[in-house]
Amino acid sequence: MNKTLNEFKQFLMRGNVLDLAVAVVIGGAFGKITKSLVDDIIMPIVGKFLGGVDFTNLFINLSDGRYDTLAEAKVAGAVTVNYGMFINTLIDFVIIGFTIFVAVKAFNKLQKKQDKKEKAEEEKKLSEEVVLLTEIRDLLKSK
Repeated sequence: MNKTLNEFKQFLMRGNVLDLAVAVVIGGAFGKITKSLVDDIIMPIVGKFLGGVDFTNLFINLSDGRYDTLAEAKVAGAVTVNYGMFINTLIDFVIIGFTIFVAVKAFNKLQKKQDKKEKAEEEKKLSEEVVLLTEIRDLLKSK
């Protein structure tokens, strides 16, 4: 039992497990922010431009009753196809995808700059070594 506990501790303390845990927490928070952005800011604007359409209330009622809103249909237990919610989810996905694209693109740009800087420093260091070796060679030739 003690060996298993130690192995579990080692597993949890690996860097990539901690990185994954942080990513999951940040991803959850990012998802909430994105959902709020879509639901509370973007969709009302899109709905206004489309003539006051509230996407959350776009549904197809597959039951016998008549319902004005999706909330009424859910309370009554009606079977519905909620295509408005699907539209919201698609917009959510596009926004998240675009945001991740921009973040990865910025990260790659910074990474390229860092790689160029490291390469330049390495070449400078190499050239200093070449200069030093040349001086040593010249000193040895003069003896």
